[in-house]
Amino acid sequence: MMMNPDPVMTMTNCKNCNKSVNGNFCCNCGQPLKTKRVDGHYILHEIQHILHFEKGILYTVKELLIRPGQSIREFITANRSRLVKPIIFIIVSSLIYSLINHFFHIEERYADHQHLQKGAISLIFNWIQSHYGYANIIMGLFIAFWLKLFFGKSGYNFFEILILLCFVMGMGMLMSSVFALFEGLTPLKLKRISDVIGICYCAWAIGRFYDQKKVTSYLKTLVAYLLGMLTFFISAVLLAFLIDKIPAYIGFINYITF
Repeated sequence: MMMNPDPVMTMTNCKNCNKSVNGNFCCNCGQPLKTKRVDGHYILHEIQHILHFEKGILYTVKELLIRPGQSIREFITANRSRLVKPIIFIIVSSLIYSLINHFFHIEERYADHQHLQKGAISLIFNWIQSHYGYANIIMGLFIAFWLKLFFGKSGYNFFEILILLCFVMGMGMLMSSVFALFEGLTPLKLKRISDVIGICYCAWAIGRFYDQKKVTSYLKTLVAYLLGMLTFFISAVLLAFLIDKIPAYIGFINYITF
């Protein structure tokens, strides 16, 4: 009597790389032999994978609160599996703040860009306010430049400093989210306080990353952070100015040419 072959041991070809598969997974690319059906469990797993909950987002928050310098140094130089991926962390953190701000209209109580003259400057600042995740990454480029300038002898390159800022600024956005939530639920005005606490945290966390034993490390970090913010906003204003002036310049050139 002939027995049916074990389906697991049956030789077949991988649907991804077309190599022969003898088992549940392709030994060449790791593709599973059978593709699981998309269901609720699959969607939940994908969300967890994107946010890296299985890696421990709460663990990441705890580490960034109690020992930010050491944990980020370990991520950069040794172990990158314990913390949430930095780009995802800052985008998700900024998204949380944006949702709270959108729901409670926190920033509208303090500043309204509508009083600015219509034009590119209004559009740019409205974009910054609506896309904190991407705006923070762009601002991080400016802060990273100043940190690289102030701590050039540390041995960290520009991109490693940018990873540091993604963690630190993301944690700052989570702190701002907590204050914004309390302000939305209570009559307390907390945004100014949260801004100061956020900047102080960033200066403290970055200072501990470089040299936690030197007071000058924290002072240099604070100055670099503030200069980075300042040059970011100055660049935004200059960009808006150029955008507004280019059509007029083109019109002038056309006028004198023809």
